[in-house]
Amino acid sequence: MEGFGQYTLEIVSRLIKNHPEHEFVLFFDREKDAQFDFGSKVTTAVLSPAARHPILYLIWFEILLPRALKKHKIDLFFSPDGYASLLSSVQQIIVIHDINFEHNPKDLPSILGNYLRYFFPKFAKKATKIITVSEYSKQDIVKTYEIDPSKIEVIYNAANSNYKPISKEEQELVKKQFTDGADFLLFVGSLHPRKNIQRLISAFELIHKNHPKLKLLIVGANMWRGTSLNLSPEMSNYVHFTGHLNQELLTKVMASALMLTYVPYFEGFGIPMVEAMNCGTVVLASRATCLPEIAGDAAYLVDPFDINDIAKGINRLIEDEGLRTEFSKKGLQRSAYFSWDKAAEELAKVLEL
Repeated sequence: MEGFGQYTLEIVSRLIKNHPEHEFVLFFDREKDAQFDFGSKVTTAVLSPAARHPILYLIWFEILLPRALKKHKIDLFFSPDGYASLLSSVQQIIVIHDINFEHNPKDLPSILGNYLRYFFPKFAKKATKIITVSEYSKQDIVKTYEIDPSKIEVIYNAANSNYKPISKEEQELVKKQFTDGADFLLFVGSLHPRKNIQRLISAFELIHKNHPKLKLLIVGANMWRGTSLNLSPEMSNYVHFTGHLNQELLTKVMASALMLTYVPYFEGFGIPMVEAMNCGTVVLASRATCLPEIAGDAAYLVDPFDINDIAKGINRLIEDEGLRTEFSKKGLQRSAYFSWDKAAEELAKVLEL
C-alpha cells in the first residue's frame, strides 16, 4: 500500500485494539483486504460503486455515505484521507496529509485536480477537527484555506516495527536477488511527479561513471496512467523498477540499501525516511517542504531541483564511509521519535475515545 493505505491500517488497527469500549464501523468502497479483518466485533460495510473517479466521489460521499452514517447511527466519522461529506450532519474529523494539488496542479490529472481544489477547502471548513502529519502541512493548510490554527492538530506518522537492521549475510542475499550482488541506491514510493524520480535518475546517471557497479532500485508503481520516466539505453541495466513489494521483502530491501535516496519536491511527511532510519539505512533527502522537519539532523539534505546537488550528495555519501556511519547512528536515534502507538493515542484524544 502507498502512504494513505499504510496510515489507515496502522492507525485504525490500534484504535480498535486499544478502545474495545467503543463500536467501530468501517466503510469500504470494495471488498475489504484481509489486513482490515479485525474480527466479528467490528462492523464492515461496502458502499458501491467504488469511488475511483471524481463523479463517483460525489456519489459515494454525498449520497452513499450519509445514508450509511444514518443507518449505522454513527456518532463520529473519521476520514483518514481528507474527504468529508458536506451533506451529513454527523461530526467529522479528517486527516489532510498535504495539499500538493494546490501548489503543483500539473502533477495530477486535470479532472482530479479540479475536484480536489474545489472540494478540499470546503472539507476543511466542514470538519470539526483536522489532523495533519507535520507542522509544515499545518501552516500550509492554515494559510491556503484560512483555517483557524487551533482547529488543526499535528500528529506525526511513523514506520512499521518490522523495519529494522538485518545481518550482513541477509543483506548479501537481498543484493544477490535484486542487483546481482551489487550495492544499490533505493527509492520507495509511488511513481508520482512530485516524487521527483526523473531528477533522481538523472543524478544517478551523473555519478554512475565513477561508480560503475552501483545500481538504483525503484520500488513502487505508477500513481496515474501515462506517467513515464526517461531512461537512457545505457542506464537500463543499472536502474531497476520492482513495482510493489510485499512488506516482508520491502523491509529487507530497505535494510540492505547503501542509502535511501528520497528527493520529492513536495511531501506531507515522508514515511520511507523513517522506515530507512529504523533500519539504520542512510537517508539522502530533499530539503523541501516538511522533509527537513521530519529528518532533523539525521539525513543528508539536497536541493530537489538541482540534479548536480543531488549527484554531489550521493557521491559524498558513497565515498565517505565515516559520514554514512554517522548518519546511520543519527537515523536510528531519530526513528525512536516516531511511533504508531503514540500517534494512535494522540488521535484517540482528538476523537475523545
